[in-house]
Amino acid sequence: MKVLMSGNEAIARGAYEHGVRFAAGYPGTPSTEIMETFARYEGVYAEWSPNEKVALEAAIGAAVGGEKAMAVMKHVGVNVAADPLFTVSYTGTNRALVIISADDPSMHSSQNEQDNRNYAKFAKVPMLEPSDSREAKAYIKVALDLSEEFDTPVFLRTTTRVAHSKSIVELEEPIPWEDKTGVKINAAKYVMVPGNARVRRQALETRTAALKQFAEKTPLNRVEMGSREVGIITSGMPYNYAKDAFPDYSYLKLGMPYPLPEKLIRNFASKVKKLYVVEELDPFLEEQIKAMGIDVTGKSIFPFANEFDPGIVSSAISGCAEIGAIPAAPDVPPRPPNLCPGCPHRGVFYVLGKLGAFVSGDIGCYTLSFMKPLEGLHSTVCMGASIGMAHGMSKALGDGGKGRVVAVIGDSTFVHSGMTPLLNMAYNGSDAVVVICDNSTTAMTGMQEHPATGYTLQGRPAKKLDFAALAGVFGIENVETVDPFDLKQVRKVMKKELAGTGPSVVIAESPCVLFRRANPVIGKPLMVDPEKCNGCKLCLGLSCPPISWRPFSEMSEGTYEKKTKNQEGIAFIESVYCTGCTLCQQLCKAGAIVEEE
Repeated sequence: MKVLMSGNEAIARGAYEHGVRFAAGYPGTPSTEIMETFARYEGVYAEWSPNEKVALEAAIGAAVGGEKAMAVMKHVGVNVAADPLFTVSYTGTNRALVIISADDPSMHSSQNEQDNRNYAKFAKVPMLEPSDSREAKAYIKVALDLSEEFDTPVFLRTTTRVAHSKSIVELEEPIPWEDKTGVKINAAKYVMVPGNARVRRQALETRTAALKQFAEKTPLNRVEMGSREVGIITSGMPYNYAKDAFPDYSYLKLGMPYPLPEKLIRNFASKVKKLYVVEELDPFLEEQIKAMGIDVTGKSIFPFANEFDPGIVSSAISGCAEIGAIPAAPDVPPRPPNLCPGCPHRGVFYVLGKLGAFVSGDIGCYTLSFMKPLEGLHSTVCMGASIGMAHGMSKALGDGGKGRVVAVIGDSTFVHSGMTPLLNMAYNGSDAVVVICDNSTTAMTGMQEHPATGYTLQGRPAKKLDFAALAGVFGIENVETVDPFDLKQVRKVMKKELAGTGPSVVIAESPCVLFRRANPVIGKPLMVDPEKCNGCKLCLGLSCPPISWRPFSEMSEGTYEKKTKNQEGIAFIESVYCTGCTLCQQLCKAGAIVEEE
């Protein structure tokens, strides 16, 4: 049966059909739907791990224990998992292990734009790269077979456009499960003390040489001969862009970008007059091909950053942007990113923005609070960095930093990588305040579970992490829990904790307003009484989407009355979007914000 699937759905289906029974991952766009889809198949085990390092370690354990396993993460997650990655490349995996790296050219939802093909070469792990959903499903089987044949983890790299676009996939019956599980002791292979690791280092080179031979003959790397005037070497989604722009040229499509098939590349290059490499992000293929002594054109005409499209490829090669050009986006008014109406983080960041402290932020939807007018967050580097940075700043500033350093981190991110730096703060005695914005879910990627929600990925009840108890166990003596919708309480607690000595933790606890299972409180919509609004604009400082400003200059005379000489207009609340959180009401000294009748 043929169905329409996204690349993510196809990867999950392929893993299921070809015998993967264990999968672990951490949610992160553009990879999240792989785990969510895989978890629904019968007979499989799937888990959200606290972070990517743990996910990969769990998958390694499953593979060594004899089960086909998959670890799923977005590109920056591979940074977190890099420690076990580089060593499992030495040990091998026993049974099949596939690592999904979902890269994000153009940074649609990421803090950087790294090209994880470099990880394959760096860690000496073979990599496959599909260009659509059909290939995504087919390549999973190849990756599993390759892993078992060569006793190696295998990368499968997608990009956002492959992960989220849809194409036709043919479903197959899943293969019968073959039980190969069992405990097999082999310390020489799996205990990487230097004496064993040196032996495995040689085995790694032998394996890489064998994989290079595989790359020469696998149909994943295929030649499509057309006009010999121009040849294009490409992989992944850029293959589609190039074919769209220049269907008559000759192509070497590399479904396996590492290791490269040198003989195949030399042979292809010898058959065409002009050779291009079309690849997004780094000149990964180009540099290796040039190192072979082959003249090829790449980044001298193509961009180093962002996604390609047929127009970019066409323009770079021919100077004509008309062929396959993407239609211009519709002209819509600019809209700055913002926290959702009713977001429990808004009150916290409103208060933090007024305290004059440096707020070290983290990865999550609350990162948007850095914008005007909230300006409640001043740095974001990577997951967990908020606490580590706050500690370093506290130590660097010394007494001058007392009462001026705050770290903010979400509940899922805290579980991901916030615990270790918090322990460090307790151990090394920081004078900083850590605010855990606990909204009971992984909101940014779409409400995924984590160890502090009380549920697993597959919906089973689980032990629920207690943040306050954990902080106490770490040795944090000052721990407070606040209602982030109570501005007075948040302001009072933050001032108290900033005035204190030593590290402290403030838990701002209220569920995400979009998280239905948590049953967030939705109040009556509020409205502005124009008879009472004095135009002070305090409510606008919340940057709440339902609140807007109506200047008198755009209103008809006789329809308004100035309460002060300098009043220029009145505030307005769009009731459709208002959740009645009351933050604006708490700020309004004129009492002009009231419940709708």
